[in-house]
Amino acid sequence: MMFNLLNFATLAAVLAVTGTQANPLEARAASCTFPSPPKTSSLSSARTIPAGTTFDGGNVRFDRGSGACEGQHEGGDADAVFLVEDGATVQNVVIGANQAEGIHCLGSCTLKNVWFEDVCEDAVTIKQSSGTSTITGGGAKHAEDKVIQHNGGGNVVITNFCVQDFGKLYRSCGNCKTQHKRTVSISNIIASDGSSIAGINSNYGDVATITKSSLTLSNVKSVCDTYEGNDDGDEPDKLTSNTSNANCKF
Repeated sequence: MMFNLLNFATLAAVLAVTGTQANPLEARAASCTFPSPPKTSSLSSARTIPAGTTFDGGNVRFDRGSGACEGQHEGGDADAVFLVEDGATVQNVVIGANQAEGIHCLGSCTLKNVWFEDVCEDAVTIKQSSGTSTITGGGAKHAEDKVIQHNGGGNVVITNFCVQDFGKLYRSCGNCKTQHKRTVSISNIIASDGSSIAGINSNYGDVATITKSSLTLSNVKSVCDTYEGNDDGDEPDKLTSNTSNANCKF
């Protein structure tokens, strides 16, 4: 018993010196075990998570009510389930099938253990002008096209995430009216039945850094694709597929 107490005391001292603290909410590895929500909360309008705050959903299912999903119809902020302001965190939330736009990050956001049971248009839309948004833990199913859509600038980090039956896990917007150089870092992903892990615009200097050794892939066609993005709304041309290069680093 004394040995265990000494070990615990030593560990506590080390954590105090290094400033490292154990966080039970932090995902340690990707998991494809979706939570069983205790209840469903259907919102009449998008719920705003104020800047700098944390919303913990307790694994409740949130949606926008029956008929909210209209397939690949492009929606706006009003169609989202959550609007996450700069520096805010959403954690332990299940997004149900009855929604159109999922989560919109209006600034740099943190999403922890957020699960999308059936993606409609997009699961997450990143609108930050700069900074870093982090998506860790959680997962998404049934995305006809994109799971994470990066419309703004800055960097996105995706780790410990599960994605099943999808088009693209991450896509730098190919035809937004305002374009940016965007970067993304992706690691510890379990992915099955999908088109690509990442799609980026090489002509705008986008860079995807993907730790390929940490990916568990099943029936996924490509790790990373490059496109020639534009700002006039046209469908962008694909330039390379599943090829490691200066823009797709894996």
